[in-house]
Amino acid sequence: MEARRWVIVGNAGSGKSTLADRLGARLGAPVVHLDALFWGPGWREPPIPEFRARLADAHAGEAWISDGNYAAVSFDLRLPRADALAWVDLPWPVCAGRALRRAALGQFRADQRLAEGCRDGLDRRLLQRLQFIRGFERRNRPIIEARLAELRPDLRPIRLRGPAEIARFLDDPDAALDATG
Repeated sequence: MEARRWVIVGNAGSGKSTLADRLGARLGAPVVHLDALFWGPGWREPPIPEFRARLADAHAGEAWISDGNYAAVSFDLRLPRADALAWVDLPWPVCAGRALRRAALGQFRADQRLAEGCRDGLDRRLLQRLQFIRGFERRNRPIIEARLAELRPDLRPIRLRGPAEIARFLDDPDAALDATG
C-alpha cells in the first residue's frame, strides 16, 4: 500500500518534527506541523474552534504529513483521512535530553516550525515541557491510544523505537506499513 497521508505522534522531544520533515521530503508531500498551527506569536493559545478550522484546511489535500499529537482536539479531523500512523516511541530520558538541547539552542535561534515570537529557551516553558515529557506515559499515551481505538481501530501504528528503526522506516515507509498488516 502506498500511503500519502501520514500522522506522526510521540512524546515531546522524540523527533516527530524531524521525521515529518524527512518523510515529507521523501514522499514529496507537504508537512503540517501542528505546533505551528496551534501557537500564536509569543506562545498565545488560540480558541480551539480556530485551531480546528486551521487543522481542517491544512489536512484537506490528497497528500500530507501531519506532525503532532493534540489527540483530544484533532484526531477526529486527521485520523479518518490518514493512510498511516507512525509513533516515535523513545524513552522519556532521551526525549528530555533532546528538549534540553533544543532549549539551549533556542536561546540563539528560532525554530522555523513555530509561529513568530515563539522561541524555545531556558525558561519556565522548558520546565513545563519536561513535566509533559515525564508524564507522557501516564497522561498522554492513554488518550492517544483511546482516540486511535475509537476512531480508527484498523489503523495500526508503526512503532519507531530508535534511530536505526527510524532510518529503516525512511528507506521504505510503505514496506514498514505493509509489515504492520
